Amino acid sequence: MDILYLMILCSVTLAVIFLIIFIVNAKKGQFEDDESPAVRILLDSEIIKEEPEKQGKKNKSIAEKK
Repeated sequence: MDILYLMILCSVTLAVIFLIIFIVNAKKGQFEDDESPAVRILLDSEIIKEEPEKQGKKNKSIAEKK
């Protein structure tokens, strides 16, 4: 029965620690920016254009493998 009390104490302590971390980060503004994550996916990578010759060679090699 003692281990049950210990486990309850540990889980409540861990929950309080996570709650404190969440409140501190919420006050710092960690969760304020709702717009940029949705736009960031569009701006992360640049479009790499291949030369038509290279693209044609790749398509031919793929067709040959099939």
